[in-house]
Amino acid sequence: MMNRKIRMGMVGGGKDAFIGAVHRIAANMDGQVEFCCGALSINPEVAKESGRMLFLPEDRVYMNFEEMIEKESKLPADKRIDFVTIVTPNFAHFAPAMLALENGFNVVIEKPIALSLDEAKQLQKKVEETGLVLCLTHTYSGYPMVKQARQMVKEGKLGAIRKIMVEYPQGWLSTLTEREGNAGAAWRTDPKKSGKSGCMGDIGTHAAQLAEYISGLKISKVCADLNIVVEGRGLDDDGNVLLKFDNGANGVLVASQIAAGEENALKIKVYGEKGGLEWHQMEPNTLIVKWLNEPAQVYRAGQAYLSDIAKHNTRVPGGHPEGYLEAFANIYRNFASTVVAKINGTTPTDAMLDFPRVEDGVRGMAFIDAVVASSASDQKWFDFKI
Repeated sequence: MMNRKIRMGMVGGGKDAFIGAVHRIAANMDGQVEFCCGALSINPEVAKESGRMLFLPEDRVYMNFEEMIEKESKLPADKRIDFVTIVTPNFAHFAPAMLALENGFNVVIEKPIALSLDEAKQLQKKVEETGLVLCLTHTYSGYPMVKQARQMVKEGKLGAIRKIMVEYPQGWLSTLTEREGNAGAAWRTDPKKSGKSGCMGDIGTHAAQLAEYISGLKISKVCADLNIVVEGRGLDDDGNVLLKFDNGANGVLVASQIAAGEENALKIKVYGEKGGLEWHQMEPNTLIVKWLNEPAQVYRAGQAYLSDIAKHNTRVPGGHPEGYLEAFANIYRNFASTVVAKINGTTPTDAMLDFPRVEDGVRGMAFIDAVVASSASDQKWFDFKI
């Protein structure tokens, strides 16, 4: 049986890159992962300096992902990495992910999984062929109270689900900041780097995944209206989507990056026959439960009355704030436990497998395709096709 940390290599995420640092913190939180190497920037000097800042050995600071994967695959089993984390812009997801899988490495990848649905399907096929693990970092599904909500729906406590309302407003693109030196805004609003959608691809996919994750339902149809509000922008920065789910339930999804004054105000409401649930990302340790003919209840993280799955994904006693980094770490921990189980030849438990996988990535790309096509057409409903 394996008795060591699993070893990680990173593509992207050099100095001054926000999400790379978040991945490293999350991967390290439970002591299961060792950061061993990286191709941290397309700029050689930035790559080298980032490697020094992160105390990587010089011979394991690589100038590109091809070099990293080739050289790591030739190292002895007791030294080479077990998985590759990809934290590059959307257009640079597919190639390193596919090369990693082809060389026997598991993959953690930022969302959306790729630039197109076709690329996502190719990655899914490769995962199925190799039996390797691909984790997609839809962070919000890692929160304990999101897992509590999912479990309550799964146990039928709300009855059949009838309506889902999910919104993700941000305000950071309220001006043409991509023309003012904001690198994150520049690639997210560039179709060549971001894909066919801006706002819906970036945060609308988070909202869609959260709706499906909590409800256990699948989106079957969409009716979308995407907008470019800030003049001169290349991709949508705002949108509204009507949803139909596979059980007949309906829903509304709103995503906007021009909601001036908003931060990351993701929130979701799920209504069944007997009651409803409400969760806010910016107050993540609280879940509001509303009953048809009874007083509403406030569930709090860290409490004994919560489900086993919520407790499993909680680290500190009630009243001690847990947030984004811990939710991110839950995804890494569950992924790492699954990889270890596979290495040991054992079957991962349901708790281990509780993280977004390649199937979620394919559905995310299908969602983008459907809402873009719907918005461009006068047809009312578009089927959600994979």
